[in-house]
Amino acid sequence: MSKIPATVITGFLGAGKTTLIRHLLQNAGGRRLAIVINEFGDVGVDADLVKGCNDAACPEEDILELANGCICCTVADDFLPTMQKLLDRPEPPEHIIIETSGLALPKPLIKAFQWPDIRTRATVDGVIALIDADAVAAGRFASDEEALAAARAADPTLDHDSPLEELFEDQLACADLVILNKSDLVAPERLAEIDAKIAAETRTGVKRVHAAHGAVDPAVLLGLFAGAEDDLDARPSHHDSEPDHDHDDFDSFVVTGGAVTDLDALLNAISAQIETHDILRVKGMVALADKPARLVVQAVGPRIQHHFDRRWTEDEPRVTQLVVIGQQPLARAAIAEALAKAIG
Repeated sequence: MSKIPATVITGFLGAGKTTLIRHLLQNAGGRRLAIVINEFGDVGVDADLVKGCNDAACPEEDILELANGCICCTVADDFLPTMQKLLDRPEPPEHIIIETSGLALPKPLIKAFQWPDIRTRATVDGVIALIDADAVAAGRFASDEEALAAARAADPTLDHDSPLEELFEDQLACADLVILNKSDLVAPERLAEIDAKIAAETRTGVKRVHAAHGAVDPAVLLGLFAGAEDDLDARPSHHDSEPDHDHDDFDSFVVTGGAVTDLDALLNAISAQIETHDILRVKGMVALADKPARLVVQAVGPRIQHHFDRRWTEDEPRVTQLVVIGQQPLARAAIAEALAKAIG
């Protein structure tokens, strides 16, 4: 019996992983998929967005959320039982898509496919690293050797790469395919520079694809036949010598409120808090007092995007929930107070 292929989609906060999966579902071409989504935060924004576009290719019961912590830290407790349930179904999926948290190390997850109960029935078809090309162009979440050297010379406490840089490098080192998403926001000459830099940080033979809004042909993403679980030694990680790792460098919390009467005031408040505090990401659902549809808000760095994704259902509470993710120490009380005031 052939193994069921699984594609691991990794990438930093706000790179566009959920958008990529939505596009994949909408262009599945009859392929029966299952989606496993892991988020960093208490509210399942990404899973809810994916469920909003499900169809015959991936019914809602095939969209599974792991919300008990970062997937690479809870492999035994959460991921393996979830995989076993999928594989034990009378009619298992044809392909499994795994969206990791933006803070996840891909290698521990791939190693889980070596477990006896999984190894004979599933294989890692490929690891996709999604990169926010616009953020990299602005110098965020990217490794700049000259800048780091200057910073270390000025500050003796900077003995190691920051957690963000290590995550970025680990995700690239593990990738079988790199997608430079949001390429439409970057000037062609700058995009060429970023592409060359990414090429230098990935393994020989790893291809790079430019994309906008996660629009990548499923034929490019699926069917890589990488067998990544048998190729771990070729995928170096900063954490190879560590038995475990944690995410104490990061923090997240949820701000909840009612219907918003002034959207501009809320967006301005989000922007101000990102500028003032060390916030990496704000995402969530907003209930607008005069609108029957819910508003999805996504903020990465200084860029804030929003769109209506669907109407509120009759039995659904119209609440506003925003997940705030940042580096420790995060001024929870001040941020929550400012956002709650704007929500009203």
